[in-house]
Amino acid sequence: MNMRTTKTLSAAAAALALGLTLASCGSSGPSDSSANSDSPSMWALTGSSEKIFKSSVDSWNESNPDDSINQEFFANDAYKTKVRTAIGAGEGPTFIYGWGGGVLQSYVDAGHVEELDQFLADNPEVKDRYIESVFQNGVIDGKTYALPNNNMQPVVLYYNKELFDQIGAEPPETWDELMALVPKFNDAGVAPFSLAGQSKWPNLMWLSYLVDRIGGPEVFKAILDGDEGAWSHPAVLEALTKIQELVDAGGFINGFSSIAADAGADSALLYTDRAAMMLHGGWVYQNLKNDAPEFVESGAVGFVPFPEVEGGAGDPMNVVGNPANMWSLSATASQEQKASAMNYLKDGLFNEEYTQAMIDSGAVPAVKGIEDQLAASDDKNFVEFVYGLAQDAPSFQLSWDQALSPAQGDAMLANLDQIFIGAITPQQFAENMNATLGK
Repeated sequence: MNMRTTKTLSAAAAALALGLTLASCGSSGPSDSSANSDSPSMWALTGSSEKIFKSSVDSWNESNPDDSINQEFFANDAYKTKVRTAIGAGEGPTFIYGWGGGVLQSYVDAGHVEELDQFLADNPEVKDRYIESVFQNGVIDGKTYALPNNNMQPVVLYYNKELFDQIGAEPPETWDELMALVPKFNDAGVAPFSLAGQSKWPNLMWLSYLVDRIGGPEVFKAILDGDEGAWSHPAVLEALTKIQELVDAGGFINGFSSIAADAGADSALLYTDRAAMMLHGGWVYQNLKNDAPEFVESGAVGFVPFPEVEGGAGDPMNVVGNPANMWSLSATASQEQKASAMNYLKDGLFNEEYTQAMIDSGAVPAVKGIEDQLAASDDKNFVEFVYGLAQDAPSFQLSWDQALSPAQGDAMLANLDQIFIGAITPQQFAENMNATLGK
């Protein structure tokens, strides 16, 4: 065991233990803000952007006591359940953290979120700061209901360079090359891939990329449009088959279905040399900087695009993931809360300090004119890689569990979990999901 691994092993063990704890009992997050507070409330996620959000709000509150914000943080899986329940009961936070897509559409349809077009017309510099393709993720039926609040997050293939050097391998550029690496790493006593299967949504990264590489973005568009039998498209069935072939070949860490992503246990397997690769979002790099700085500083972490599938119709430059996370404002907040919240969106969000802090964390803010700052970053290789992926992608597809309606997204994750553990066939998955179309 090398020195770097020794330094990080105790932290990794703690992360894995917490991951298994969350897998068994869940996490409820902090207590609620007072519903009677005159200050706007903000719910956000623990993890990669937490320090930046907290620092921004603390600084804002100090400088703007009349517009102060009550902020709380929740683990990803717990938040998604909690916020839907709270919003449905009319008790959601003033600032609603989201991903856009079908979930935002459901909030708009139910009248739960505030339209922001007049605010943007009165403050045109706010819209002008954003990369247009990312900004559009908060637009529903021509009206704006959410603004990007953090970084562009394409899903990338991370790999442990030291483990690759040990077996004399290069990161895969094609699916066949990926599959050929599986027995080599298994023979070396290393899991080919880390995966937090208990959280379910990490499984989706595999399906969305494979469907895109095999059939192109039009396949998922047909699903979004509710086309009859869309889930039975040959690209979907082939992608599911490839996933099960990868599982059967021993592609994932033993016990992957009991590992939770919120605790960082999947990342820990990568930086403690127990797994060679991990398919995950751009936000993971920030987590690695926090949890295993020596792994990042030593240059041991590598990152490449998802491999091409030979003969596939999808452009290998396409990416999937999150263009950025978003802030929406609750329609049920008081006028005073909305006014204070809009002041923060105008002057606190993506000001100079906020943007630089995000870059310093190893993230790529979803704003224009930051090329020089990225080039000067200590994480230049990664941030310019991510910026290039996002800028050059012919298609940047939003994570499916957010793009779909909540009911469809939940059903998809549940059925995909059954695919990964071998409980259903690709045909059964398609039949189950076709029954959700239009819901």
